[in-house]
Amino acid sequence: MSYSVQRSGATRAAVSRAEVPRARTQSARAVRRTRRGESIAMNAKASRLGESEAKALVDATETFIFDCDGVIWKGDSLIEGVPETLDLLRSMGKRLIFVTNNSTKSRAGYTKKFESLGLKVNAEEIFSSSFAAAAYLESIDFKKKAYVIGETGILEELDNVGVKHIGGESDADKQVTLKSGELMHHDEDVGAVIVGFDRNINYYKIQYATLCIRENPGCMFIATNTDAVTHLTDAQEWAGNGSMVGAIKGSTKREPIVVGKPAAFMLDYIANKFNIRKDQITMVGDRLDTDILFGNDGGLNTLLVLSGVTTKEMLCSDDNTIAPTNYTDKLADLLCVGKVPA
Repeated sequence: MSYSVQRSGATRAAVSRAEVPRARTQSARAVRRTRRGESIAMNAKASRLGESEAKALVDATETFIFDCDGVIWKGDSLIEGVPETLDLLRSMGKRLIFVTNNSTKSRAGYTKKFESLGLKVNAEEIFSSSFAAAAYLESIDFKKKAYVIGETGILEELDNVGVKHIGGESDADKQVTLKSGELMHHDEDVGAVIVGFDRNINYYKIQYATLCIRENPGCMFIATNTDAVTHLTDAQEWAGNGSMVGAIKGSTKREPIVVGKPAAFMLDYIANKFNIRKDQITMVGDRLDTDILFGNDGGLNTLLVLSGVTTKEMLCSDDNTIAPTNYTDKLADLLCVGKVPA
């Protein structure tokens, strides 16, 4: 079974003549999406979710896919009204799936986080970018080693699919002494470098990853995501995985294979696993350039919540080219569909 991934500029440049018409068609669709988004954003006409719109959205949705940071929680704080909303949707027979670009935890780790916030969510309902990286390697029958810039979530998910790995947390304290004649050796059996969020990123990791990608024939450069910022705490935004990926892009002159949002890999994986029609899925997120783009590109209904990264000013900015189907202040605004008529 094959899945789509977001590939590098070099890969796109290698599209065969037979694929050019399809590529042009996809480009034309992208232009139409952009023009539609520009029109909606510039005229501030993205539809605000009212009670009638909420009921229509829920009725048309078989599966809800939720981003986590900025939708379900901020840092370690649960967003108001989330438990009641999830309970209501489950009582209506809706399938709930939780997708996050944060790779610091595995699905088992996220199950514990949900539990700590009083939410009962099964591991099978959780899809993190750490899981996506491991699932991608499994899907291509990867047999070599992976070098990891990242935290325990990626390592645990690689263990789950039997992929050998080095790096990660074990390289957190390693330093480079740049004395005369200094030479760093690297493992020539590394066939993939995975770059995920890493609070202990250092020069040793950057150099090791660079050597693997540049010197090991066919070594893949995989990014769990390229998010500019992330919510590590509820007090402010913090530099995201895009900063780590950018360092490796700069040193290798390579574009990564992206497995997290907005790339299509996770959506294709989920749709195939649960046999879901994409036109019956609603993506709920707080970011235009990851969550909403992920949904729009996949043919889903999209609901932007303003409880995270995106503000209404950003949505309505003349510079914004991405429009959701609807937008609202927070996930709990869906609770209106459970009101009993007077």
